[in-house]
Amino acid sequence: MASILLVTFPFFALVAAGYLAARRGWLPLAAIPGLNGFVLFFALPAMLYRFGASTPIAQLLDPTVAGVWLVCALLVVGLAVVFSLGGRIGWNDAAFGALVAAFPNSGFMGVPLIAALLGPQAVGTVIVVIVVDMVITSSLCIALSRLDAGEGGARAALRHALLGVLRNPMPWAIGAGALASAWRLTLPGPLDKTVALLADAASPVALFTIGAVLARSQMQADHPMPWRDYVPLALVKLALHPLLVLLLGAAAARLGAPLQASTLTVLVLTAALPSASNVSLLAERMGADNGRIARIILVSTALAFVSFSAATAWLRPG
Repeated sequence: MASILLVTFPFFALVAAGYLAARRGWLPLAAIPGLNGFVLFFALPAMLYRFGASTPIAQLLDPTVAGVWLVCALLVVGLAVVFSLGGRIGWNDAAFGALVAAFPNSGFMGVPLIAALLGPQAVGTVIVVIVVDMVITSSLCIALSRLDAGEGGARAALRHALLGVLRNPMPWAIGAGALASAWRLTLPGPLDKTVALLADAASPVALFTIGAVLARSQMQADHPMPWRDYVPLALVKLALHPLLVLLLGAAAARLGAPLQASTLTVLVLTAALPSASNVSLLAERMGADNGRIARIILVSTALAFVSFSAATAWLRPG
């Protein structure tokens, strides 16, 4: 466990540093969108491109990994919607509660953290997860969030979500990396060094930005809320989601699916990550209760320092 904490502690410490900087006013709240933009449009795409280009194309197109992850994500979404829907919570808030329970922070936190724990060869599996969640899980939940507006609202929301995927630089970076891997392309030296510098900045800036975003969300979520509206969904993210992935993946492997134990370990640890911080921004844009979503993300991130480290100690070989 001590060796695992040597890896995980700095990652969560950077999140805590960003949180503290925003809460104390050392980082102006107006600067957070700039940090987020740097990570989203420059640093993280560079990192994903480099990992994609160095990963065998077969790993990036693994249908077994995509299928196991998608089925588990759909189960979590369904369970979370059933748990939340009714009373004070309508389709909009229930759908985003489901998304935050099923969508791990695989981009900003998962790629660098799992690479540090299991090696760069594990990142190809995380990249498959990112694509499934961006294209299918998030689009489904956005469509569900519009059911209160009628059938046309759901169709329009789904169309809007898919357009949002096309405007997101992350899938384009992953696609470019996959093409480079398939065709064995390399960037010219000066461009490769530029991409490497941006990629190296992704992890620390992204983690610091996560903390700052969480602090800003908490500061803006000023209305009281019973713990039962958000704590159970944080526990679904940290406990039920990885357990479903473990059980379904093990069952698939037992039935003959080409799913190696090392790949299943990566999937389970990705599911054990805290909720994605960008869901809070999406919920705010779609008119959902952002205070509830922010609390789920904050609780899952705080608890994940212990739960994720424990899951790693249990699953990691050696």
